[in-house]
Amino acid sequence: MNDQLPAPVTIADIRNDTPTIRTFFFDRSFSFEPGQFVMVWVPGVDEVPMALSSDKSITVQNVGDATSAMFKLHAGDSLGIRGPFGNGFTKGERMLAIAGGVGAAPLLPLARADCIMTMLLGARTEKDLLFIDMLDDCTDVVIATDDGTLGQKGFVTALLDDLNLGAYDRIAVCGPEVMMRSVIANVDEKGIAGKTEFSLHRYMKCGVGCCGSCCIDPSGMRVCRDGPVFTGELLKKSEFGHYMRDASGTKKKI
Repeated sequence: MNDQLPAPVTIADIRNDTPTIRTFFFDRSFSFEPGQFVMVWVPGVDEVPMALSSDKSITVQNVGDATSAMFKLHAGDSLGIRGPFGNGFTKGERMLAIAGGVGAAPLLPLARADCIMTMLLGARTEKDLLFIDMLDDCTDVVIATDDGTLGQKGFVTALLDDLNLGAYDRIAVCGPEVMMRSVIANVDEKGIAGKTEFSLHRYMKCGVGCCGSCCIDPSGMRVCRDGPVFTGELLKKSEFGHYMRDASGTKKKI
């Protein structure tokens, strides 16, 4: 596929996962590694990066102009897809996955590949938890909700206190950056930041490493080409968890 030309896909089905999250299924599949992303072109609106939740789907939270426009689409409507791009998660034999909210989407393919021993799954409330039934079929799921409506009450990061992190050969993390910042502090204190990988989200224009809009300070690494998955060792001395940049390049505090 030409990296610069979106491949047209037809929406075959739409699944309502939570009140604010939907999965859009395509009429064609893509070869990818868990954690890779595609650039999704919403005709007449915008093109935005989104992780693949399967070889023929993206799982989308309604948070901006492009996603709001997608939530108005129906089966039979069209999108444009470029990619997949970037680096995925490093697979292990005994993996721990930590997901917050829609961050469960790029981790679902790892679970389905029988790589994940334990999944820590968090959300604001029970109704916001993503993929519980699917994850229960392929891994051991431990749940935390902010309001205590299901599982342990509190943030998903608190579940780390009950685990022996040395039992896992790899740790994969995806979710809100504030949550991931807490995880990186935890694993760095234990000296295992190098075996922990984080899926980083940044504003992107090209998705192929040319425009520089997704470079992170101070290394200049490009999220689209050098990521979106980075080890904690690479991120712990970066802007990660502190700020990101908007479309104009202006810093925005996280």
